[in-house]
Amino acid sequence: MAETPVLDDPLEDEEEAEERFAPRLRLSRRGIVVLSALGALFLGALGWLVFFSSVLDVRVVAVQGLTGDKLTAHQVREVLGGGQHGPLARVDLAEAERRVAALPRVAKVEVWRGWPHTLRIKVVERRAVAAVKTEDGKFTQVDSTGFGFATEDTPPAGVPVVELALSQQANDALAVFGKPELVRAAVTVAAGLPPEVAKLAGAVVVHSYDDIQLQLADGAVVRWGSAERTPRKALVLAALLPRKSKIYDVSAPDAPGIGG
Repeated sequence: MAETPVLDDPLEDEEEAEERFAPRLRLSRRGIVVLSALGALFLGALGWLVFFSSVLDVRVVAVQGLTGDKLTAHQVREVLGGGQHGPLARVDLAEAERRVAALPRVAKVEVWRGWPHTLRIKVVERRAVAAVKTEDGKFTQVDSTGFGFATEDTPPAGVPVVELALSQQANDALAVFGKPELVRAAVTVAAGLPPEVAKLAGAVVVHSYDDIQLQLADGAVVRWGSAERTPRKALVLAALLPRKSKIYDVSAPDAPGIGG
């Protein structure tokens, strides 16, 4: 039996012919050079616009995070010097952070660009947990790390004053536990006090390394012992305070006592 011949599809032949004879877009060597030059010109113009022109200059230095009048936005801007001028893209953010962080009252700082014209600075201020009474009668404010960041004639409200009233034994042991170590121990105690207790603590008095006392505003005394286990002692003291007493003893926090 003879096979039926298969006829070619005229539509397929037409599509192949169109693909075969369709013009192809080819760039000449001169065209490639021209496009490359235009691209380089565009990138150069963009770079000049961002890094060297005044179109994207710093116009605003926005400072946030300030909590009082001791550290002002003016002081922050002033310490930046020339870093707050010129194109925003050329501001050295790391150098700006270093300069602001050098301010004694600054605990942390973050600097970033707020396009198109704003340099943004976020500051976290140091918070005083105690005031150390100096030999000249002034008070140095210290934060929870023991860093002294300001000295004033009066202590800030709501924080205890650290006083050294060393016993003879403590004076004899200064070669082992010097005054800086004793002050740090007192600051550790002050930093560990809950806010409601810190407001009641008028002073942290250091008699020796293991004889630290709190003098409360109402005249009561808290025998703290050493700075060890301060978080536990603070919890115990908070629980004891509702029981009015002249003496609270948390030096052994697992066996506290009250008296007087």
